[in-house]
Formats: sequence, C-alpha cells, structure tokens
Amino acid sequence: MKDRPDYLAIHSWALYDFANTIFSMNVVSLYFALWVTVDKGGEDILYSFALSGSMLAVAVSVPVFGALSDQTRRRVGPLTVLTLVAVFCTGAIGFADNVFAGLVLFAFANYGYQSSLVFYNAMLPHISRGASLGIVSGYGVALGYLGSIAGLLMVKPFVNQAGRPAAFLPTAAMFLVFSIPCFVFVKDPSPDYSRKIQVGQAFRTLKQTVLDAGKYRNLFHFILIHFLVLDVVNTVIAFMSVYANKVIGFNDSEISTFLIVCTAAAMVGSYLIGWLVKKKGTLWSYWLVLWLWAAALACAAASPGETMFWAVGPLAGMGMGGVWVVSRPILVELAPPEKIGEFFGAYGLAGKMASIIGPLLLGTIVLVLEKEPTLKYRAAVFALLVLAMVAIFLFHALDRRLTLERCAQRAAGSSGLDSDGE
Repeated sequence: MKDRPDYLAIHSWALYDFANTIFSMNVVSLYFALWVTVDKGGEDILYSFALSGSMLAVAVSVPVFGALSDQTRRRVGPLTVLTLVAVFCTGAIGFADNVFAGLVLFAFANYGYQSSLVFYNAMLPHISRGASLGIVSGYGVALGYLGSIAGLLMVKPFVNQAGRPAAFLPTAAMFLVFSIPCFVFVKDPSPDYSRKIQVGQAFRTLKQTVLDAGKYRNLFHFILIHFLVLDVVNTVIAFMSVYANKVIGFNDSEISTFLIVCTAAAMVGSYLIGWLVKKKGTLWSYWLVLWLWAAALACAAASPGETMFWAVGPLAGMGMGGVWVVSRPILVELAPPEKIGEFFGAYGLAGKMASIIGPLLLGTIVLVLEKEPTLKYRAAVFALLVLAMVAIFLFHALDRRLTLERCAQRAAGSSGLDSDGE
C-alpha cells in the first residue's frame, strides 16, 4: 500500500525554512554586519573572521553530523538543539556590550544555524513519502524566500524605534516560534539508538573522494567552478548591506527595500532558470547564471550612485536564485549513479569552504586599503568580479571538453551501427 502524505509534517518541515531564512536575512545579510562596522566602529575583517571561523567549524562538523544523521536516523533532536543555540545567541547579540562579545555570539549563532541544515535536509526523503520530493523541496524553498521578506518587514518597526541592536531579539523570537512546528510534528523514521556512530568512516570516504579526483576530471572541474561561484555568492550575501551603506549611501530602510527586490528576483530566477534547464539544458542555463553574476558585480563596482546600483538587485537576485537550481542537475549528470551521495558531499563541502575564503578575501582587501573610504569596497567587489571571470573561463573549457566528448560518443555509436550493418 502506497504511503499517504503526512501534510502536517510537510507543512511543519517547510515552515522551518521560513524560520531560518529570517535569521539569514536579518542577521547575516543585514543588521549584524552594520552593527559591527557602523554602530561599533569595528573593522570589516572582524566580521569576516567571525563568519569564516564559524563556517570552518561547520565544515569540520558536517561529516560528524552526517554520520549521526545517517547511522542513527536521529534528526529532530539535533536540529532542535542546534536551533536553540542559534536562537539564544542571536537574541543575546542585542545585549552585547562590545563588538567582540557580539562577534563570539554571532559565530555560535551562525554555527548553530548552518549545522542544523545537515539534519533539516536529511529529513526531506522521509517527509516527502507519498508526495513528490521535488514539490516538497520547492515548497520549502518558496517559504524560505517568503521568510526573508517577512523577517525584514516584521523587524523593521523595532529597528526604526530603537536602532539596529533592537533587531536581534525579535529575529531570535521569530526563528524560534516558526521552528516549533518542525520540532513537534516532524518525527524521526524509527531512530536506531543502539548503532555506534562511525565518524571515522565519513572522513575516510571524503578522503577517498578527493583522491579519486583524477578519475572524474569533469566532475571535479565543475566542483572547482562551483566553489568560485559560491565564493562570490556567499560574500555578496554577507557584505551587500555594508557596501550599500558605505559606498552607495543607502540608509537601513533603503537597504531593506533593496534586499526585498533581490529576494523577489531570486524567486523569479529560481522558476525561470529551472524552466530554462528543462528547455535549453544545464550548460546553457549555467552560462546565463555566470553572466548574470558578472553583470551584477560590474554594475556594483562601477555604480556612481543609487540609480545604477538599483540594477544590481535584480541581476544578483536572479543569479542567486539560479545558481543552486542549475548546479545540482549538472552534478547529477556528471557523477556516476553509484557515487551521487559521495559527490554531493564534496559539492556541499565546496560550498562551506567558499563561505570561509570569500569573506576573508573581501575583509583583507578592505583592511589593506583602509585609508580609502569607498575605493576599498569597490576594489573588493572588483576582486569578486575577477573570481567570476575565472569561473567563466574555466566553465568555457569544461563546456568545450564535454561537447567534444559527446561528439566522440555519438561518432562511436554511429560507427558501431555501421559496423553491425555490414
């Protein structure tokens, strides 16, 4: 008998996406970076260190948490604990007396948020039993975009009344409230409490994946490109509000509107590029994503004022919405079916490492050029543009090699048919 969908569990699971994007938008993308660099007068590199340090801890933890999730099938408990860490530390930032206390709290909050996603994503196959996995996943993504916008709008009155520190406690409260249905109504699939967690095996598998790079040249070539692109994406997410404030001169209200435009464009971009993947293919669609990012960064670096900068929002938003939509199908196309999970692990690790290196690159450039009030930020964005152009160059080589391989395969097939016919 076919499983019937558990719609309460599905809605509760998807609502967690709504909850955690409130944190991502309000804390990572907007208010914390400005709290450090404007309210507390801290250097940008301090935010870079806190963000990159927390992501390094996440990268080390992912194999451990992945083993815990897969081998015991316990997901709700760890998700709850990590979320509570993020919620508590986020709320506490608003009461921090100095920038260093805030940075430590942010690092723990971001660690809890990022690490919880290991268990949240692992819930999807069980949650979607009896329903379309793609539809359930897309439902969560859609609620995530709505959460970004709703979080900005709901916190804005607090900030208008009491300043940026007032953003953190309401954000923490909303993160908690909208997460509770997932804690309560999503159940683990018969958790096995007796199995010993084999963490070492997870690291050995990762090591073997890296050692096998030579056997899967095209696949690792693409993972390198994906790493460079996510260097750009993750750094823009973290520092866009600082750039808009210090270079363009946006106030908090204008930055909120700008981020809402970005999010709306990401929603459109996810749908449009998903459609283009079906109609035009993965490689053509990935080309579009790469050039969207190149155009967005060029506009940001060259913007003399507000008018041109407003074009950055739709371009970056569509590129942001499309990058994950098209990258996963490319990986599925290039990876052997029996190694899909293994290479998705390498793909995920590349994303985590990009969250470490990108912010450090931007923070270092800004620190080196600290005497230049706006040039330092334009130079940092130009460096991200260079990364995007390197990704484009590498993707051109990959696209050409894949095209030649496919032509050779078709020629070999045609030759085989002719030989049989004779």
